[in-house]
Formats: sequence, C-alpha cells, structure tokens
Amino acid sequence: MGKSKGKKHNKVLGRRGEEAAARYLELKGYEILERNWACPMGEADIIARDGCTVVFVEVKTRTSIDKGLPSEAVSPQKRARYEKIACWYLSDYEYVDVPVRFDVIALLVSAPDRALMRHYVNAFQAGW
Repeated sequence: MGKSKGKKHNKVLGRRGEEAAARYLELKGYEILERNWACPMGEADIIARDGCTVVFVEVKTRTSIDKGLPSEAVSPQKRARYEKIACWYLSDYEYVDVPVRFDVIALLVSAPDRALMRHYVNAFQAGW
C-alpha cells in the first residue's frame, strides 16, 4: 500500500473508531460535549461529561497488534499534550472547579464490522 493510500486508510479507520467510541460513551450515559476539538496545543478526540466530571478521551484504533496494542500508543508525550489541551479547553469552560479525568478507548478491528473495545477509565493522571 502506498504512503498516501495508507494515510487515508488510517484516517478512515480513526474516524470509524471515534464514531464507535462516541456511540459507546453515549450508551453508557456520557454527554458528548465535543468531537475532534482543536486548539493550539492539539486535538482531543472526544470531550464528554460523565456526571459532573469532564472527561478527555483519546481513541486509538488498530487493525493488528504488529506495532503493539492500541492503548500502548498513548505515550507520555501524548499524555502531556492532552493535559495542555485540557487546560486550554477548561480556560473557557462555563464551570470552575470541575473534576477532570483522562480516559483511553482502544479498539482492535477484527473484521470490517467488528472490533474489540476496551475503555480505560482514568487511564492517566494530570501532572498539575
């Protein structure tokens, strides 16, 4: 597969994973506040509310474990970037002093219409 074709495939795969993750969260009672929210620090895949907690969700989707499990792709650098994204988002948030959580949803696609999903609640802590 050529480089541009591979990037397009990854983008489509990522979107499908984010769509599945958003549906899952809604079924669990989360309120989706933002999808693909971008700021100068980067982009958050999903920002949701779980009760009074604001949850920043990183979604990782893969078709194989050749490069490791999807959740392993959330590196310390990515975690630090998510903290900065959270600070940026919360600087304009309507409420103050809200609990914040960072989750990861990992999907491993096993067939065109099937994937294994794992939701890591409170996957990492902010270093504030």
